[in-house]
Amino acid sequence: MNHPTFLPLLISLLLLLQPPPSVALLRLPKTPLQLINSVNLFPKQPVNVVDLSTEPKLVEWKLTLSNLTSDGDGANIETLSHQAGYYKIQRSYAARMFYFFFESRNSKKDPVVIWLTGGPGCSSELALFYENGPFKISNNLSLVWNEYGWDQVSNLLYVDQPIGTGFSYSTDKRDVVHDETGVSNDMYDFLQTFFIEHPELAENDFYIIGESYAGHYIPAIAARVHQGNKAKEGVHINLKGFAIGNGLTDPAIQYEAYTDFALDVGLISQTEHNLIDKVLPICEAAIKLCGTQGTVSCTAAYLVCNTVFSAIIVIAGDINYYDIRKKCIGSLCYDFSNLETFMNLDSVRSALGVGNIEFVSCSTTVYQAMLVDWMRNLEVGIPALLEDDIKMLIYAGEYDLICNWLGNSRWVHAMEWSGQKEFGTSREVPFEVDGSEAGSLKSYGPLSFLKVHDAGHMVPMDQPKASLEMLKRWMDGSLSKHSDEQKKSLVSAI
Repeated sequence: MNHPTFLPLLISLLLLLQPPPSVALLRLPKTPLQLINSVNLFPKQPVNVVDLSTEPKLVEWKLTLSNLTSDGDGANIETLSHQAGYYKIQRSYAARMFYFFFESRNSKKDPVVIWLTGGPGCSSELALFYENGPFKISNNLSLVWNEYGWDQVSNLLYVDQPIGTGFSYSTDKRDVVHDETGVSNDMYDFLQTFFIEHPELAENDFYIIGESYAGHYIPAIAARVHQGNKAKEGVHINLKGFAIGNGLTDPAIQYEAYTDFALDVGLISQTEHNLIDKVLPICEAAIKLCGTQGTVSCTAAYLVCNTVFSAIIVIAGDINYYDIRKKCIGSLCYDFSNLETFMNLDSVRSALGVGNIEFVSCSTTVYQAMLVDWMRNLEVGIPALLEDDIKMLIYAGEYDLICNWLGNSRWVHAMEWSGQKEFGTSREVPFEVDGSEAGSLKSYGPLSFLKVHDAGHMVPMDQPKASLEMLKRWMDGSLSKHSDEQKKSLVSAI
């Protein structure tokens, strides 16, 4: 579909329109009623709020899940440690952060992995039940074991953050978080308390992983943990690495890649590409102002730069911008209705200890509060981590538009660190699972970039077996070793 004469007018009009969907499964409501119904920052009733001087920092419940016994390989819900809990955020007025913990089905000595979903404002339960958690929700709302759950190789934490996401809440508006300083401090304090309460896990290897807007969260949290370790602030957290799937990390580079990716996959024509690109100089200037001038200019940068994405969507029609092979159906472009139904069952809320708090998949309050953070570059703190040999894996499904692999590849290659040249010249090799190519991999030192075949924005949902194998090899240090073996086989075959 071509609209060459219409596009200049379209781009001008889009500057005045609502911002585009969230980076991670969120569309802004269209009516005031939808807006009110979707906001879960302040619950209908205060839940678990007591005298702050006597309340423990961490309150956990052992999960009792019905209709679930064994996974067929011996793992049993009765013998594994599965818990849900609330953490009282130390730097807050009245904030409680909700989390799940699932013991590894293999060994409690396995690494501890914390998973963060993006949005901003989307619950990590989306990943828990649709991507890489121990269970999936069946159509009759019962739980079934996930054959490729990441608890096969790790102890898993899922956290609803920032405050107002999922079951996390506050009764004080001053607890709304607006930037990565707030996010990283809250998460560092939570991790300190979690490992104090679970000393048997404190010496395990620790990894921070997530997707989408977590491309902002994760570098900030990893840097905060590393800083705390160096300063000997509290419990040493054995941080070994961090991974981001289809993330937003360096907006200036990634927004510039939108039109190139859309042209490459046939969503727009060359003429449309060139017209939309006329917005990029304004976008780049706005991003530079955001980096120096603060909140107002950051919001302006968000509005200006997102006209690039919005113009592509108008031309492409009703595509699923998380997986361009599909059509966008429903408010999240996927049908995740079973999640909200399941999480709001009285029996489930009782098992989780969340009282009367209503669960929603994504909070527009959190989304809007973080708009001033959106266009900031979080790549800047990563080189120092790499220099200290903290591993980083950037992986991306090849059919995602909104955080596409091309933009991610470009910022990773542009990042200045001691291994930049060697990483740039390293050979791209197949990532093989069961003898078939599941992706293409580049690695040097602590840095790896993996483009995953036949996957969109949510790689563990689209390619569960490949994503589990990716996690396992990356954590045990064999991801690049497999690559070296493949290189040798290629050379010997010549």
